[in-house]
This record gives sequence, structure tokens and C-alpha cells, in this order.
Amino acid sequence: MKLEVRQVGKSFGERTILKNVDLTVHAHEFICILGHSGCGKSTLLNMVAGYLLPDEGEIAVDGVAVAGPSKTRGMVFQDHALFPWMTVLDNIAFGPEVQKVAKAQAKETAMEYLKLVGLEAYAKHYPAELSGGMKQRVGIARALASKPDILLMDEPFGALDVLTRETMRAELQRICSKLKPTILFVTHSISEAVYLADRVVVMKHGEVADIFEVGIRHPRTSHSAGFGEMMSRIQSVLMDEEPLELAQAKVGS
Repeated sequence: MKLEVRQVGKSFGERTILKNVDLTVHAHEFICILGHSGCGKSTLLNMVAGYLLPDEGEIAVDGVAVAGPSKTRGMVFQDHALFPWMTVLDNIAFGPEVQKVAKAQAKETAMEYLKLVGLEAYAKHYPAELSGGMKQRVGIARALASKPDILLMDEPFGALDVLTRETMRAELQRICSKLKPTILFVTHSISEAVYLADRVVVMKHGEVADIFEVGIRHPRTSHSAGFGEMMSRIQSVLMDEEPLELAQAKVGS
């Protein structure tokens, strides 16, 4: 599976949201799209999903242009978007059932993914009975149960408290180490991007400002060698600052 974004542009009225965006994503990569609010990162994700179409350029998966939503691209939103009238198990089974999987098989698949996120004991509960972090774990399981080629995540932990967010990052990393999906993950948190991603795509003013290879072995923590340096390098691009090591070199010269 290869995702290609080629010279993509998008405008709403007179406002340009994206311009000349180029990005190639390979199978099993975890890509974080990082940037300030309004930089176009969620718009890009929605175009990869097929909810929006580019005004210029093309988005293609394995050479086939994205022309609309597809089961091959699953989405996890900041708002979990679970059906409140369905049980947790039925929420997860919904995707496979829409794909014409037999109801019994869909339930079996749903339970597999519910176990993967550690919530099998809550199969018969309803979303209103779950905490925010549990709802997001169900949302991730529901997206994975449809077995997409690409998982798209739009700030899925943004509405969670700090401790729950940290737990969810570790949970997602555990899932990734087991399933090795291809993920595009939108965030405005530098530490979250460095913790999760193989590569971090920094966006500014509707363009790709830089792409960073993280290169830190998993499992990572904020104390991992190179973690702080990578955060500093990314921050220097986001804030139009010089990297710390370059600034220090200038002071010493």
C-alpha cells in the first residue's frame, strides 16, 4: 500500500487552506501531521479519507485516485462518534456488517478487537457508561474492525485529560506494535508526535514546512535518547526559530 499526495491544493471561497502539498506514505508507516490550528492538517486528512476532494493535484492509493470515502481508509475522530443506542460490541460490529459480513462473524471480529483494546468486559455496555478514554479505545477498535489499509486519526486524544491521553498513547503504540497498520495521525502536540511517529510532517500556512525522521526505537519515553533534541528541532520549525545547537554554535563563534 502506497499513499501519494501530489501537489494538492484546497480553498474555501477566497481562503486558501492547502497549497502544493506533497507527501508519500509507505505501508506500515506511522505518520504524524503536526501544526498549529488552522494550518490545514485536518483538511488534508479529510481529503485522504475522501470526504473532501482537492481543487488541485491528486491523492492516490496504489496509483488509484481517491474519489470518495472507502472501507480501505478508516477514520477515528476526536469525538468518538459512537452510536449511543448500540452496545459497545454492536458499535464495533457495525462496520463489518455494513461490509456484508455475516452477523455472527461480525460479532466475533468485534470481540477480537475489543479484546485487543482491553475492553472485552464492557461488550454489553453502552457508550454513556464508559469514560472518555474507554470510548476512544472503542472508537479505535471500531475503525480497526473494518480492516482498513490506512487508519486516519484526527486528534483522537485531544479531548482527554493529560493522564488519560498518556495512557492512550501507550495503548495505541502497543496496538501498532502488534498489528503494524499504516497510520496518519493529526496532532498539535510535539511530544505526542515524537512519541508515536516514524516521521513527523510539520505543516505551516497550508504547506509542508519540513519532514522529520524520528529514528528513536520503540518503546519510547520522554527520557529516550534524542527525544528532547527531536522536539527542539521540530519546535524550531514551528516557531521559526533556529535549532538550539545552531544557535549555540553561533554564540560560540
